[in-house]
Formats: sequence, structure tokens, C-alpha cells
Amino acid sequence: MTPETPLEISPTDVSYLMERPGPRTCRIIDCREESEWQICRLPDAQLVPLSRFGELAQQVFADTQEHIIIYCHHGMRSLRATQFLRQHGFVHTQSMRGGIDAWADMVDPATPRY
Repeated sequence: MTPETPLEISPTDVSYLMERPGPRTCRIIDCREESEWQICRLPDAQLVPLSRFGELAQQVFADTQEHIIIYCHHGMRSLRATQFLRQHGFVHTQSMRGGIDAWADMVDPATPRY
């Protein structure tokens, strides 16, 4: 990853990174709310609701070089969370374009929709 890491990443690229053999090279963050998290989520994702993002960020994020992928329902909240982290030096943070809704369309149709 370079400082020019694109702001968004496609669900298919996220799927590829998650399924690669060996240790995972990225961290998956769900910035939806708890009620949405209960409906569906990506495997091994960590919940950090956007409503508490600023409050929890210092506890949850430490390594500014870590590749962090954030998703939400449609991609708008995750874009805001990504921009927040980038403003705080996390240059390898990306938003999953289209959110978990696009994940259901492009990667896993069995993902519950809401």
C-alpha cells in the first residue's frame, strides 16, 4: 500500500483479501449500529458504530500503517469514517464501495438484506 491508497475498495476486492491464504492483511470494521450488526455482518468484522466512532477511535485504532477496510449499509457512513481516520493519519484506510448491500449483490447473495 502506498500513501495514494484509493479511498474506496470494491466488495469483490475485499472478498479476495479476506479469502487469501495466510494471515489476513487487512482489518474489517463495521461502522453500522448494533441493530444492523445483528441482522448481518462480514466474517471477523469488528463493530465500531459511526455514532461512537470519534469516541472509540483512540481505543480501537493505533497503527497508522494498518490496512483498515470500513463498511456500512450502502457506503456513505463508511466513507465518512474512512475520511475521519485518514485525517488522523491512517492513510491505508478504505471504505467498501456500496456497503454490505453491494456485498450481497456482488459476493454473497445469502447475506440478509434489510
